Amino acid sequence: MGYCVVIFNCYAIALYLWKGAKEFMGKDLKGKELGNGISQRKNGKYCGRYVDRFGQRKSIYDDKLSELRKKLAIAIAENQSFKSIRDNIKLDDWFDRWVEVYKKRSVRPNTLREYTHIYTKNISPFLGNRNINSLIKSDIQNLIDIAEDKGYGYERQSKIKVISSDMFSRAMEDELMSKNPAKGVKIRADKEVFARALSAEEQETFFECCAGTFYDNLFNVAVNTGLRPGELFALTENDIDFENGLINVSKTLVYQKYLDDEHKEFHLEEPKTEKGIRKVPINSSCRKYLERQIRQKYVIANKRPKEQNNYLFTTKFNTPLNSVLYSAAIESVIDTINLVRSFDEEMEDFSGHTLRHTFATRCFEAGVQPKVVQSYLGHATLQMTMDLYTHVMPQKASDDIERIVKNDNKVLDFVKYVV
Repeated sequence: MGYCVVIFNCYAIALYLWKGAKEFMGKDLKGKELGNGISQRKNGKYCGRYVDRFGQRKSIYDDKLSELRKKLAIAIAENQSFKSIRDNIKLDDWFDRWVEVYKKRSVRPNTLREYTHIYTKNISPFLGNRNINSLIKSDIQNLIDIAEDKGYGYERQSKIKVISSDMFSRAMEDELMSKNPAKGVKIRADKEVFARALSAEEQETFFECCAGTFYDNLFNVAVNTGLRPGELFALTENDIDFENGLINVSKTLVYQKYLDDEHKEFHLEEPKTEKGIRKVPINSSCRKYLERQIRQKYVIANKRPKEQNNYLFTTKFNTPLNSVLYSAAIESVIDTINLVRSFDEEMEDFSGHTLRHTFATRCFEAGVQPKVVQSYLGHATLQMTMDLYTHVMPQKASDDIERIVKNDNKVLDFVKYVV
């Protein structure tokens, strides 16, 4: 009796899933009506049809009518049960499962934290409470537009799209969605944003002004190595190989609030990619400032015995550095420079990354091959290096041609003199 009730309910569900289509009372080869959605083919097989949770028509076949009805009832029941589950999965819940199943064991911890940070900041507040199967392309486009309105550039917008798209692709694999709403979403931010680097004149002015200040050593090591700010902050004396003239870069120091933190804290992490772990050569200028900094570190550590750490570059209080303090130190030097300049001649503000970009630019201007520059900077791909510094190439070529012209003129002058 109970089984009959299940069969009856499943037939009712099947009728509902036809979505308003005309009733189709199938017949067997003798003209006998078999019931809604069931028919007999010319080869004698029975066919049962229903509409699945994605609106797609599905067919089931069997030689026996009784077996077909059982299969059809089970398929419809399972489909309706799955549909009920799918309709109640929130995006926040799916993100947690996506992280646990697909990302936790396949990406680095700091990459996972970045995904979580971006999702928490740029996706969850707007779509986290929505059912995943209710999301459409315009919802994801709106996420990108909101990020742009808030001042996020191409990189952040791109990551929002990548994270969303991968989440939805995995949901499709689990048959929770029929389409990926992130597919075809446009990122309107300009990708062609070149890295800001100091001109030779700006570089000379800045380093003349910062000479003898507390962070003079830090600035000079930065512009002579191209290390990222976090990589500079994480350096210890043990990372410096004076004998072979190399800096061993294997970690980065970040100051962030992660999910398990009550407030912002310092986290020592590995670089994002394998290329980030590298050896950067020390030139004579860099060696001088590293040696000075080691002596300065000893003095500070003795003055502040309670603040013990092995970081080579710290504040005056022997506490670790972060990007905010780094930028403030740079800004202080720029303010001093601008005190004696008119408004239209003031030096523009720049960040710690500008010193990294300045190093790369000087390398290209000196004729260092792009592949070598990539290894110094720790870029994951050569394309990343080229995308950031392609604008340097035309100027380099122009300067080279100009030097050739000047040399040719010198030769001509010499020939005229001899003749």
